Amino acid sequence: MGSLYEKRAAELVKIHLVDLLRTRVNDPRVQMVTITDVEVNTDATQAKVYFSVLGDREERDAALAGLQSAAGFMRRELGPRIRLRNTPELLFYWDASFERGERIAGLLDQLKDDFTDEPGTE
Repeated sequence: MGSLYEKRAAELVKIHLVDLLRTRVNDPRVQMVTITDVEVNTDATQAKVYFSVLGDREERDAALAGLQSAAGFMRRELGPRIRLRNTPELLFYWDASFERGERIAGLLDQLKDDFTDEPGTE
């Protein structure tokens, strides 16, 4: 199985997980969760699901606990929807790329402000 299979499987998993979180999972800890990416291994036995959530570390930890709690239910629901040879085990990971992006944007804004505040730069 090639990378095209992995990409298609990952996209299917992502689409259906987003739908399940929106419509079937009633845990308040996962209400504001956004699935940012899914990576499926070669034989589709595991799916790394990356997520983000607004809030602080407590919100993130609660969201992770909610996702892990609902993992079995979501896996059972995924099976008939995706119809792959294997229904992957769902492993959840925090996606820190948004935080890094915000931090970099803040640093760039600060540099821009520092540069425009210097005498002789107009």
